[in-house]
Amino acid sequence: MKLGELKGSPGAVRPRKRVGRGTGSGHGKTSCKGHKGQNARSGSKHYAWFEGGQMPLQRRVPKRGFKPLVRKEFAVVNVGALDAFEDGARVDCAALQTAGLVRKVGDGVKLLGEGDVSRKLHLVVHAYSQSAREKVEKAGGSVRLVTEEEAPAA
Repeated sequence: MKLGELKGSPGAVRPRKRVGRGTGSGHGKTSCKGHKGQNARSGSKHYAWFEGGQMPLQRRVPKRGFKPLVRKEFAVVNVGALDAFEDGARVDCAALQTAGLVRKVGDGVKLLGEGDVSRKLHLVVHAYSQSAREKVEKAGGSVRLVTEEEAPAA
């Protein structure tokens, strides 16, 4: 079967409605727009949230809460994926990228606790969960945060 041989299922593709082609077509005179009014005029368009000049809902509802302007986007690595490294290795952002566990670092790397680690690793990451730290330390390794001197200049 070729791409050009594909056909829609019966009733899926309907013919285009041809309006303004005389009274015999059934879509003549007012061209399916009714009589007068905003939607009968040319260039009439309004959005789904338009309320006919009434104060729109998003402006009527009181604004509450706080929305931070800056939000950090961490690359996530689970401890279960760390068995790709040899025992006693120092694992940082560069090592995670070369191993293919992280594609884009962004604001940093966060270590999460899904899975188990069986090797003694010394991890240097930007953030970590408590369960991830416990699992790494249970295996004999260590986890610490990246300091200002170690962070690459952006």
